Amino acid sequence: MSIYRRILRYYRPFLPQTAIGMLLSLCGIGLNLLKPWPFKIIVDDILPNPAVALVSYPTFKSIPSLVLILCLALVALQLLWGIINWITNYLFVKIGLQALLKLRTDLYSYLQSLSLKYHDVRRSSDSSFRVAYDSQSIQTIYNKGFTGIFASVITLIGTFVIMVRLDWQLALLSLAIVPLLLGAIYFFSHRIRRESTFIQEQESAVLAQAQEGLSSIRMVHAFGREDWEVHQFHQRAEQSLQANLRLTLTNVNSALVISTLMVLGTAAMYYVGTLHVVAGTLTLGSLLVFSAYLLMLYQPLESLTYTAWAMEGATAGAKRCFEVLD
Repeated sequence: MSIYRRILRYYRPFLPQTAIGMLLSLCGIGLNLLKPWPFKIIVDDILPNPAVALVSYPTFKSIPSLVLILCLALVALQLLWGIINWITNYLFVKIGLQALLKLRTDLYSYLQSLSLKYHDVRRSSDSSFRVAYDSQSIQTIYNKGFTGIFASVITLIGTFVIMVRLDWQLALLSLAIVPLLLGAIYFFSHRIRRESTFIQEQESAVLAQAQEGLSSIRMVHAFGREDWEVHQFHQRAEQSLQANLRLTLTNVNSALVISTLMVLGTAAMYYVGTLHVVAGTLTLGSLLVFSAYLLMLYQPLESLTYTAWAMEGATAGAKRCFEVLD
């Protein structure tokens, strides 16, 4: 948690902008939660008995006009949500880039002030890699981490409240996979952080090998050491390749586990939901809307899963940045 607290210090100057972005996120989440309702009205109120629907909605003189308004309402909700989402994304990305600029400047400034002994021990390319690439973790943790977690949690809570109002049994059944998801997150997150740290070390080594070989190209040619330099670079690049393959395999395995768990939850909901419709305790429109909300429920759960893994990978880069500042 100490790393996250240190990262948050870089975002303190941008708290007002962050608050505005979060308020806009709340508005966008609310609009997104309203999207399934026009279709529910069509299925539950209009299709079974159009005459009763006109009585229930006396403002409209015909069924086509009522359906048209509901369809236009869906388009309006999507358009408003898209505009708010565009503004929010732009605002959060801008804040993340401004904090990234501050961290990069601090790193470079501090490296300039360190003694020659420090620079003699460490390769200059490693320091350059930390300034140019590891520093990007601060933006990743903010954009994919803090703000992403906020939006996912609010969406999760709002969706679950609506699902409970529709059918509390189905809602609880849909959350049955959550403990398994948390277990999968815990299992894979530590492995991802370890492998991400190793990858960044290997990428830094590749950059160092290339920079040193090219900066001393005259000496290499003079002593005929081209083949040796190529061999050294190939070894470094091969280690980086193997590290990336291991991380890719971990990501693929984790995605397979998460998607399988979500499909199991969806299948269980379809089975029990169909029985409720047959028994008359749930309308067809409510089941369809519930299915839409189930996707909205699992989407933030999936997003939180990948966010946790992205945070683990970014934390490795942030740690390398703060090693310099420490």
